[in-house]
Amino acid sequence: MKKPKWVVEKERGRKREAAETFWLFGLHAVRDALENPKREKLRLVVTQNALARLGEAVAKGGIAPELSDARKFAAPLDSGSVHQGAALEVKPLQWGSPKEVCVSGGDARPARVIVLDRVSDPHNVGAILRSAEVFGARAVIGTKRHAAPETGALAKTASGALERQPYLRVSNLARALEELKACGYVCIGLDGDAEQELETVLTGLENRPVALVMGAEGPGLREKTKETCDVIARIEFAGAFGSLNVSNASAVALYAATRTS
Repeated sequence: MKKPKWVVEKERGRKREAAETFWLFGLHAVRDALENPKREKLRLVVTQNALARLGEAVAKGGIAPELSDARKFAAPLDSGSVHQGAALEVKPLQWGSPKEVCVSGGDARPARVIVLDRVSDPHNVGAILRSAEVFGARAVIGTKRHAAPETGALAKTASGALERQPYLRVSNLARALEELKACGYVCIGLDGDAEQELETVLTGLENRPVALVMGAEGPGLREKTKETCDVIARIEFAGAFGSLNVSNASAVALYAATRTS
């Protein structure tokens, strides 16, 4: 019996995901990935100088380095990539489902999670991962489509956080929010035009898990995302000009949310 078209497309998508690889570059990003036992490593290209600077991390990575001339660097990177003589081909990390990471993981503090609605700039997502690690968020959740995947540029901006901070990508963001709500999370959407201020909304949520839902710069949160959130709030601004990029807004919102935990 012939398989339905949607089944065939789903199987193809799984095969593409299984075969997906990308290149990390730069000494910091490569070192952190080499020292991460959860990261599947495929190929390490380094100059002699970078090999010496990476030191014991190469042995920990369990992968034989390929020496390359800095002037004709063998890794297939964009010409503008600041690789510092080190590049590592890897597979994306598999953290598990949002429920596994956001409910079962973490420490004893009330959980805090960042949810990204189609935030596609890898530099913004990298910066958000870094803030999430600093403030102890359980995870950063994005979408599989129209969002930044794991890339070398994202990893470099994250400054090591990509190896330690769960970055989950889901097929249906509204469904993921409903799952978080079913697990006790309060989902707060951030919107500059909201009537309530974030700190006011957070009052009384000291012992509740909170998901902070951030929209892409420009479009902001989609209507379906807003409808799925429990409440919409804004960050208070001192003057008439009230605008932060999504990575800065995420850091401010996370700081405010962790102060209530």
